[in-house]
Amino acid sequence: MESNQKVVIVTGSSSGIGLESALLLGRNGYTTYATMRSPEKDTSIKAAIQKEGLPIRVIQLDVNDDSSVMNAVDHVISEAGRIDVLINNAGYSLGGALEDLSTEEIKSQFETNLFGLMRVTQAVLPTMRKQRSGRIINISSGIFGFPGLSVYVSTKFAVEGLSESIAYELEPFRIKVILIEPGFVKTNFAHAMVVAKKAQDPASPYSKMMQKINASASELIKNASEAELVANIILDAASNPSPRLRYLAGKDVESWAAGKKNMDELEFFNMIKRLTA
Repeated sequence: MESNQKVVIVTGSSSGIGLESALLLGRNGYTTYATMRSPEKDTSIKAAIQKEGLPIRVIQLDVNDDSSVMNAVDHVISEAGRIDVLINNAGYSLGGALEDLSTEEIKSQFETNLFGLMRVTQAVLPTMRKQRSGRIINISSGIFGFPGLSVYVSTKFAVEGLSESIAYELEPFRIKVILIEPGFVKTNFAHAMVVAKKAQDPASPYSKMMQKINASASELIKNASEAELVANIILDAASNPSPRLRYLAGKDVESWAAGKKNMDELEFFNMIKRLTA
């Protein structure tokens, strides 16, 4: 690694936003550690690395496992000597109305989307503090509630609050905290959604509602942003000398954010209802 190259860790790099971000950062000269739970199963990023000669290393990291996280971070430090950017992207969505979700399903959602993010962030902070530089980029989406995704949205609201708070804590060490807030994105994220066991039961009192929500979501995804759009915003946030705390990513989320700002609560509530009617 050349001494002037920035070093980046991207979690959840096997597909979607994580994959596109790792590739884009590598193409822009960042020494990129594309992490995933099962690197042996991945072929797409490895093929691109070989074809283009990209400065990307694929390593194992499971955000839910303390030892896996520490081993990955130790590997990066021993090999690259520094960590300039962490992109907390790993996560999944849990579908189902709250009443249909088990405690274990809820805990698993928080374990990955929130505690996993905290675990990796804590692991890189000693290095960034020693450097007196660094960027923590958290992939969110939690700017408003959405039916059928109440626990998923709750994890993202938590990420928002966490990010705002640690921005104050880390500012004295010249570490920037940044939130990327995508709308619907054309990735396999929706197809990989974990649907709660009870939510799959046609006898659920929320069954018809969930069918309507799923149909509406399928329509919204047809006009969704490409993952490359989000990756480009992440690249800007990683390289901009004066990054903002928040970046909206997608025309849909820009429209919803404007609605939430300019509408009264009832108007906005009814707008979201119409999206899923």
